[in-house]
Amino acid sequence: MKLLDHLEEWLVILFMGSATLIVFASVLHRYASGYDIPVVQDWLLSLDFGWTQELCIILFVWMAKFGAAYGVRTGIHVGVDVLINRLSDSRRAKIILFGLLAGAIFTAIVATLGARFIWENGAHYATLNLFGLETGDLPEGPTTPDLEWPTWLVYLAVPLGSTLMCFRFLQVAYSFLRTGELPQHDHGHVEGLAEETVPVDVNVYDMDDNLHYRDLKHPSLGESDRQDGADREDRQS
Repeated sequence: MKLLDHLEEWLVILFMGSATLIVFASVLHRYASGYDIPVVQDWLLSLDFGWTQELCIILFVWMAKFGAAYGVRTGIHVGVDVLINRLSDSRRAKIILFGLLAGAIFTAIVATLGARFIWENGAHYATLNLFGLETGDLPEGPTTPDLEWPTWLVYLAVPLGSTLMCFRFLQVAYSFLRTGELPQHDHGHVEGLAEETVPVDVNVYDMDDNLHYRDLKHPSLGESDRQDGADREDRQS
């Protein structure tokens, strides 16, 4: 689980870092090859960097799919939840759980359909060919224009990313059932900067912007004061 807990971060860093280096090398090559430097210019012009744009697009597609799973795990996906946050705890818990399970079902369907698509788009042929088996009339599948990679390898991001998203939805749902707590992301936090001491009367989990579900463990800022006032009124009456 320790490996799986940070899988999305490592993959996103890998894809983003690779795309950045590739774009940098491509731009540097384009500008440097314009200078009339003996021998060096001829060598630079002999290098083919026409595939860089296609590879960067592929890397960003993979980064987006696994980044979506990271969003589920850390609670950074947003939605307009004005009505849900005003419900009682019991009703809100049921709707939140329904939403998480619906997300798991949806991503499971996408993963299944995606796996079927790539299997029929060349993965079946590649698997049989890898083990030296008869491929019959199976199509080899198309390839990408520049890199000439099998397209099923590119589309593999859909079933893999969706499967990880489904797992994260189930993971968050299970944690919510046990603790009543949802993952919260501090949008003001920046890695590497010194943490400031949060005042005791400020709830760091408060998101009163109607963009996130309120969980059952952390009350919204001021909610406890309103509840105390209501309790006092009940005692006086």
